[in-house]
Amino acid sequence: MLDRFFAMLSDLSEPAHERFGEDDYRLAAAVLLVHVMAVDGRVAPAERDRLRTVLASGFDLSGPDTDRLIESAMDHEAAGDSWTAQAEHLANRLDEQGRRRIVDMMWAVVLADGSAAELEEAVVERAAQLMGVDPNRP
Repeated sequence: MLDRFFAMLSDLSEPAHERFGEDDYRLAAAVLLVHVMAVDGRVAPAERDRLRTVLASGFDLSGPDTDRLIESAMDHEAAGDSWTAQAEHLANRLDEQGRRRIVDMMWAVVLADGSAAELEEAVVERAAQLMGVDPNRP
């Protein structure tokens, strides 16, 4: 009984964690970012670091919440979830400024290692097209 009481106190003292449901635009964006990071078959440490930074700052997330979002996005990527469906979801959920911000986030991850592979560029351009925004690099 005492253990349950201390567990409850511990739960109350911990900061609330963000929840990233299937309809959360942040999860859709993270899935796109993870996909574009890994699409060329190489994930540079700089890309991984940039992904974390972009998601944390772009969505004002704590470190643990950012890690949970990335883990969830990687699970979706590993399951073969359609990145084009995620882009279409974002097109329906965000205004033009929000969609542009997601494309800018994609470019930030792609260019983290200093260059963009042709396949990475193609994914960003197609995602931008699906979201109805200009795919040009920032």
